[in-house]
Amino acid sequence: MGRILAGSIATLLMVAAGLFWWQGEADRTARPLIAQGGARAQGPALPGEGDPAAIGEPPPGVPEATPRTREEKRFDRYDRNRDGIISRAEMMGSRAAAFRKLDKDGNNLLSFEEWAVRTSDRFAGADANGDSKLTRAEFATTAPKPAKKSTRPAQTCACDEEE
Repeated sequence: MGRILAGSIATLLMVAAGLFWWQGEADRTARPLIAQGGARAQGPALPGEGDPAAIGEPPPGVPEATPRTREEKRFDRYDRNRDGIISRAEMMGSRAAAFRKLDKDGNNLLSFEEWAVRTSDRFAGADANGDSKLTRAEFATTAPKPAKKSTRPAQTCACDEEE
């Protein structure tokens, strides 16, 4: 019984190996793009020589967009006055509003108590039944809210207004 089982497994493995080898050979065979006789087999005709679309040039009068990296975009968000340099005030500007909310006494110093009040208030707001313990459902209410997507239309370029 064992020999029959081993023989059938070996046969299946050999068949599987043959299928993989056959499939690999089928992928290597090249298909001609041009049919016999020099005519294109299918699809639209290619643009002729001297056509600006053939060499990738934009039509006249269309400005080209410059590709910007993710880091360049992040730098530009912090560089508020667009002088190519990020000052300490520009770097800290995005955090100033959040700091002012935490600084309850307005002395520009954040004590541990002031910082802890925010956390304590957040916990108290989530603890619906007031038992000083958060269930899964209560804890889920502390998740940060997703950023709202703007419904305003995209800003137009200042160059559009000059026309």
